[in-house]
Amino acid sequence: MDLTSQNHNNKNPNTTLSTQHASSPPSPSRYENQKRRDWNTFCQYLRNHRPPLSPTSCNGAHVLEFLRYLDQFGKTKVHHQNCAFFGLPNPPAPCPCPLRQAWGSLDALIGRLRAAYEESGGAPDTSPFGSRSVRIFLREVRDFQAKSRGVSYEKKRKRVNNKQITQPPIPPQQPQQHQQGQSMMANYHHGAT
Repeated sequence: MDLTSQNHNNKNPNTTLSTQHASSPPSPSRYENQKRRDWNTFCQYLRNHRPPLSPTSCNGAHVLEFLRYLDQFGKTKVHHQNCAFFGLPNPPAPCPCPLRQAWGSLDALIGRLRAAYEESGGAPDTSPFGSRSVRIFLREVRDFQAKSRGVSYEKKRKRVNNKQITQPPIPPQQPQQHQQGQSMMANYHHGAT
């Protein structure tokens, strides 16, 4: 009896499948694939740079150039301050404002590139993706896009094991007498009386 006929006589169909899967390595996750594509794109951008650069010789300014280059491929409408729809989350009509990369996409991209840089042998403390200029740029993009699009980018608060945290009640304050025409903020601006 040959080997193929032995497999056909086996009543358990999983035995042949398990031996086939054991020899092949697991496929990379979606995150790993995206990280590899992002890293390859960044390295290609550096090779096309004039003069060409290596990942170890680039700095935060080169990363910012790359992010600005990517803006041309963005799909997020970012209204100018003088646009009638500035600050509206759902504008009622089209406008000529540019399409940009969304802040969340840029933030995730920088995270993946930072991880790829370190996996390629770069030291975390010298990573151009963690430079001060890149962090400031991302913060400014986030803040401007939040204002422009009328969208809040506040961090989501973590839940505390479904337990209610009780705080002692705040005692009511006695209303203070204010002179007519004097705002409550007047004491704040001019010092307490």
